[in-house]
Amino acid sequence: MKRREFLRIGLMGTTSAMLGLEGIADAVQHVSTSPFVFPSPVYRTLGRTGLKITVVSFGAMLTPEAEVIKIAFEHGVNYVDTARRYMGGRNEEIVAQALRGMRDKVYVATKTQPASKSKEAIIKDVETSLKALNTDYVDVIQLHNLSSKDRIFIPETREALAKLREQGKVRFFGVTTHTNQAEVLHALVDDPDRFFDMALVAYNFKSGDELKEAIARAAGAKIGIIAMKTQTGGYEKEALGPISAHQAALKWVLQDRNVTAAIPGMRNMAELREDIAVMGMQFGYLDGLILKRYGSAIRHQYCHLCAECEPTCPKNVEISTINRCLMYAEGYKNAELARSTYEEIPSAFSASACTDCSICVARCAHGLNIPAKMDRARKLLV
Repeated sequence: MKRREFLRIGLMGTTSAMLGLEGIADAVQHVSTSPFVFPSPVYRTLGRTGLKITVVSFGAMLTPEAEVIKIAFEHGVNYVDTARRYMGGRNEEIVAQALRGMRDKVYVATKTQPASKSKEAIIKDVETSLKALNTDYVDVIQLHNLSSKDRIFIPETREALAKLREQGKVRFFGVTTHTNQAEVLHALVDDPDRFFDMALVAYNFKSGDELKEAIARAAGAKIGIIAMKTQTGGYEKEALGPISAHQAALKWVLQDRNVTAAIPGMRNMAELREDIAVMGMQFGYLDGLILKRYGSAIRHQYCHLCAECEPTCPKNVEISTINRCLMYAEGYKNAELARSTYEEIPSAFSASACTDCSICVARCAHGLNIPAKMDRARKLLV
């Protein structure tokens, strides 16, 4: 079945055969047996940076082999996202291997350590990353994991970043955020200096209108938006049978023209082929059916990372971050990442703090069983 025919089936309408799982699985099976051909790169501009990057770019956080990243580069992917803390620093070294002979063709983004705020710490982070990446400069340096607007306005942090740019070690500034994302994005726009050029946000088909509107406002202010967590946890669900929701989830994100690119984590060649194939595709009727079924399957497991539950917790437990750690463990199947992220949570605000409560009063706006999730975290992560 050719791709055009596959898309045509997805738009045929509402026959019961196509609405059923078997009909969808049959269509997917036909397509998956076709010989794989890397698509022609599709580009969008990253806000006011002027960087033209591929709409499906490379999230390297989970990738253990440089060869997978290099093959992506050889087929036109020209933006890679890594971080100082991924794999205890090893991830930047893996990216460095993939960049050999390709540095002038690829834009590199990395991140400072989440706790780094002082001028000395920021400069040390960047210089350590440059050494690990074996490069003289990075195209984008991002403050890692902002949960509020506060870190955006720290004078010492800005002074360090400005100095690094003057030295030619960084080109553009960005932030990353998982929690209170709308607040962070609005702060970037409202900043009189418009100091930061881009933002990396957790954005997927489960995201709410508040975030979608904040993304649109930021993009309108020429702040480049890159999407992560696009696969909504990447959980394996029996309810989907042989169907993968990955392509549908990516297409949903990329149909939003306020998003410059998505950076799905691609661990191996199978995931690279699946995700990169989305370049040039449109979100269709069949994609909507797949996401509806996937969304239903994960509704009791997936945390929206909205943090609306946290003000209802008298102990100020970092519930959304703990749930993100569970997603890394159960969805990403990456115990190392789950535990290292969990260890960054102060013990007073970790899942262990919940053991003193006879009844949990924290409430999830989306119906998650918070006590059960915290109990699960203690068993998996402590």
